[in-house]
Formats: sequence, structure tokens, C-alpha cells
Amino acid sequence: MKAFLIDRYAKGAALRLGEVPEPELREDEVLVRIHAASVNPVDAKIRDGEFKLVLPYRLPLILGNDAAGVVVRVGSKVRKFKTGDEVYGRPAKDRIGTFAEFIAINEADVAMKPKNLTMEEAASVPLVALTAWQALVDRANLKKGQKILIHAGSGGVGAIAIQLAKHIGATVATTTSTANVDLVRSLGADVVVDYKKDDFENVLQGYDVVLNSLGKDTLEKSLRVLKPGGKLISISGPPDPEFARESGSGWLLRQAMRLLSFSIRRKSKRHRVSYSFLFMKPSGGQLEQIASLIEAGAIRPVVDRVFPFEKTNEALAYVETGRARGKVVIAVR
Repeated sequence: MKAFLIDRYAKGAALRLGEVPEPELREDEVLVRIHAASVNPVDAKIRDGEFKLVLPYRLPLILGNDAAGVVVRVGSKVRKFKTGDEVYGRPAKDRIGTFAEFIAINEADVAMKPKNLTMEEAASVPLVALTAWQALVDRANLKKGQKILIHAGSGGVGAIAIQLAKHIGATVATTTSTANVDLVRSLGADVVVDYKKDDFENVLQGYDVVLNSLGKDTLEKSLRVLKPGGKLISISGPPDPEFARESGSGWLLRQAMRLLSFSIRRKSKRHRVSYSFLFMKPSGGQLEQIASLIEAGAIRPVVDRVFPFEKTNEALAYVETGRARGKVVIAVR
């Protein structure tokens, strides 16, 4: 099968299009013929070697972290899916590889594709929607009537998180550029801070939750908008000791993560708020719930551009500009 892969870690390097064997199917996995895959910032970070201590992949490695397609074979212990099912999913972190014609994925990590979405639209959903769900529902325990600030509202995670927070019944503020103000309002944002005109930390106050996907400066400024007891959740780091424990890191790596997050944890304590780092986990069960919300019209995917499979490198380069509105997708078939 054809696949885009890396042979070594190198910042900004092009992926290599090569012929590789079809993945071997384990007894609890489904073999999916990929119709579309989406491109995420994490793909570039893996290629650049930013995660090589936390995610020790064997090279060469096929990149790609979520997809939609059709089940063509099932393992002997698979009970939920059959050949011909249209599915979408996010493989486990040690089984990635959706920039390819096929992938073997654990049945627990996929769900039936939302019926009202195309393959390209469905492929745009898993990673960002699971991130939003696990941040807002699992970690923040967001409730009706609470106030949440979602940074980068026009980005992949932000666009879904705004809609999910509105569905829950929260008041939603977001930051975005002038060009995307109308987009985030159409997704349901109640308060929009144009970062080219205003500093969000001077405009917002008394918030229950902040979801951060940006850098260190934004993370620290976010403390000022939270009320005592509020929650600062970051998907862009730095990793904290709890994440180190959950990921089964060795002693040295645990200490490194403790040091990396020491400053923001100390400042959070001073502001009487909690800080946590979220690294999204695959979940077919949560994708089922997300599919129900999509089919009910509560959430819609936002797709900026669809690239043909052979232009995967161009798609990755476009994501790296940081200017995509919503998601960038690769049409594999």
C-alpha cells in the first residue's frame, strides 16, 4: 500500500511517499480502507522529534492521527464491527499511521461514522472532538451557566470546543483574529476577543474554565481571567506530574515534566486555580456520543481545505502556517 512516512526525525522535513506492506491485523482490530485523513499540528511535532522522549516510535513511521473509511476485514475477537461498516476513529498513540491506504485499529478506538457527514468531514472530527470532549466534559466537568474561555476559536479544537460548550449551556468567550470573528460567532461564541485589537486578560474576568492551545505567554495571562477555584487546562503543555504518572514515564522523565510545569503550577496555586495538561486518549465510546451530537445538528465540522493524497506534504505545510480555519483534510480515495 502507499503511505507517507518519515525515516528520521527532522524539523520541517518532507514526508516520503513509499510502498509499505499492509498492516498486520490483531485479533481485536479492524482493518480500515482509509478514504480520508485529517492533518493535525501533532503530526508536525512528531516529525520534528518533539515527542521522541514521550512517544518512542520505531522508524520508519507512517504519520497521521485520525481518519474515516470502510472496514474491509475484522480480527477474530471483534464483535462491534463488520466488513462494509463506515467508521471514523483516532488510533492509539503507538498505532498511528492514517496517511496511508489502510490502517489496523483497535475496535475500541473507532465508531460508526456520523450518517450526515462525508468521509472528508468525518475524518476531520476524531482527534479534535475527543480533545474538546475530554477537556470540557471529563476534565473541566463544565456545567450549564458556567463561563469558559476557549483560545484560538477558529482552530481545529477551538471550533468544536465552542460548539460543545454551547451545547452544554456554558457562556463561551474565545480569542481569534479579525478575519475569523464572524466564523466563531456562527459557531456560538458569546464573547469574541479580537487579539489584534484587544488583550483578552484586560477584557475578561470571573471565568470558571480556560482551554489553552497556545504558548507560554497566553497560558500565564489566562490565570488572570479565572476566578478562585477555576480550572486552567492546556493541550499545548507544559506536561505536568499527573500526565507523567498516567503515561508510565520513567523516573527521569517524570522529574523533567515536574520541572517543566513547576512555574505554571506555582503561579496557578498563587491565583487559587488548578492547572492540568491534557493529552487526548482514543475512545470509540466518546466518538459514538459525538456522532449523536453531529447527527442531531449540535456540532458541525469546520473544514478549511481538502488536499489530494499525493499533496500530503502541502497539506502539512498549510497546517503549520497556523492560518487554517477549522481542519485540513487529505482525500486518500
